[in-house]
Amino acid sequence: MSFWIVVGILVLIGLWGIAVYNGLVAGRNQAQTAWSQIDVQLKRRHDLIPNLVQVVKDAMGYEQETLVKVVQARNAAIAAAGSPAAAGPAEAALTQATRGLFGL
Repeated sequence: MSFWIVVGILVLIGLWGIAVYNGLVAGRNQAQTAWSQIDVQLKRRHDLIPNLVQVVKDAMGYEQETLVKVVQARNAAIAAAGSPAAAGPAEAALTQATRGLFGL
């Protein structure tokens, strides 16, 4: 009788371990999916910058310094894509640089 109790407890522990592992894998997959969606939106944002730069070039020839800052910030943000630690500061710099354009 006690043999079956021990077997039952071991089976329950095994099932619990499997459930915990599956939960961790699901969480990791959700985090990767979320980061992929963020990367897609950031890439879309980066792809829109050249259009914004062209509009500004057409409208204001004297804003060359602002345009250079935006292009440099965009290039830094693209280079930092895929790394959450590097992408945060790069995106902040890009946001700051584009604020100069919106002040036009």
